Amino acid sequence: MVDPAMTTVIMGLATTAATSAANAAARALKASGAIIKLESVEFKKILQKTTDPLIVISPSGFKKRKTKYLLSWRGFVFYCETKEQMNLPGGAETVLADKIWIPG
Repeated sequence: MVDPAMTTVIMGLATTAATSAANAAARALKASGAIIKLESVEFKKILQKTTDPLIVISPSGFKKRKTKYLLSWRGFVFYCETKEQMNLPGGAETVLADKIWIPG
């Protein structure tokens, strides 16, 4: 037989954990600002408009290998994933990250 008081405690803990996780995600999004996901074609258009860009690159996936890219431009952060590596401009500076995490 399940003790109703124990069920209430467990449900309260689960609700608290879910609320904490949601709050953490909201704080992460607020701290990072708007992150705009683009298709690779649109990402390349933005990339061509920048001078001396800094691009964060991260390989991801296990079976379906993808590469993630982040680029900051005019106060926005642009993000895309590609199945094949993108050709980057000669003046681009790159940072290889272990992982790129996008809140949400």
